[in-house]
Order: sequence, then structure tokens, then C-alpha cells
Amino acid sequence: MGFRNFNLDPRLMKAVQEANYTIPTPIQKEAIPVCMEGTDIIGTAATGTGKTAAFVLPILHHLLRSHSHGKHTRVLIVAPTRELAEQNREVIKLLSRHTHIKSAVVYGGVGFHAQEQALKDGTEIIVCCPGRLLDHMGQGNVNLKHVEIAVLDEADRMLDMGFLPDIRRILAALPKERQTMLFSATFAPELVDLINHNLRNPKRISVN
Repeated sequence: MGFRNFNLDPRLMKAVQEANYTIPTPIQKEAIPVCMEGTDIIGTAATGTGKTAAFVLPILHHLLRSHSHGKHTRVLIVAPTRELAEQNREVIKLLSRHTHIKSAVVYGGVGFHAQEQALKDGTEIIVCCPGRLLDHMGQGNVNLKHVEIAVLDEADRMLDMGFLPDIRRILAALPKERQTMLFSATFAPELVDLINHNLRNPKRISVN
């Protein structure tokens, strides 16, 4: 089975081929069709198994196939560390290279102004760390009312780092009608309450 079986937008397929993606990894094979249906998902797979592309490709396909009235942030990806946020952004840039989709990263330890500008400009995909996004939310720099897809990446690490209260605050600011994806290397029991309150009939995918 190759990536053509997913019926992705031709612009994405061109980027997939240039990135030398040939055979989908197990998590990509299982998760991409579910994500493309708009279903909420809980994906469990080890780090380094291609989880990022498993949610980035369906997100880009959705943005290309559905139009927005005006410029808004339509996708929010929350990651535990700036390194992971940057890694997600690199995959987004790689796979969206033949589109006009814009993305930005928002995390601490760097200047505030460029991030503020990206948030106010309505950049379509924002990849963020929880603390800095909450700082921007507190200053009124970000409008999350048009977010259609939310991704919690490496949820178990966010739990370990004490970000659960921050995640709850961020999700509470998003529209109720959205697609939510949670990806994790392991499934911690503490995530159950978060899932029950924030995901709608999620499909569970676990890949060893």
C-alpha cells in the first residue's frame, strides 16, 4: 500500500514523492484514513514511527479542500517542547511546499513580537507549546474561535511535564465543534478524563 491509496490532494502527493515517502508506516496507514474522515482519534505509537505525518497530511488535505471566510487560525497543534514544535513545523513546511498554507511556531525563550504578528494575521496552522500560547491568550493576541482541528502531540510527555491544567484551559477556549486528535507514545490513565471531556467518540489506534 502506497500513499496514493489515501487519495490526497495532488499538491500533497507531489511533496510526499519529493520527500521520498514510499510506504506508509503502520501508524500512518491506520491513522490517515480516520483523520481524513474528520473523526476524533487517539493514536498510540512509539516516538519516531511517523506520527507527525500521520496527522499533518490529513490536516493539509482538509485545509486545501475546505475554504475559510477570511484569514483565521484553523488548526492548533500543541506540543510539549520547542524542539518537538519545530519538528512538527518542519514536517508541515515539507509537505505543504506546493500550497499557500501558512504555519507558525509559538513557544517561549524567543521574541514575542513575531509570534504575536503571526497570531493576529490569522496564520492557518499554529504549532505551540502550552505556556507561551496561554501568555498570548492572556494578552488577547490570539483568536481561537475558528479552530477546526486541534492536535495534542506527545500527550504523555505533556502530562509528565505538568501541562495538563494548561491543556484544559486551551481546549476550553476552542469551538466545541472541532476535530480533536491526541497522539502519544504511551497511554497514561490520567488522560482518560481529558479524553472523556474533550473528544467525541474517538477512534483508538494503537501500533506496537
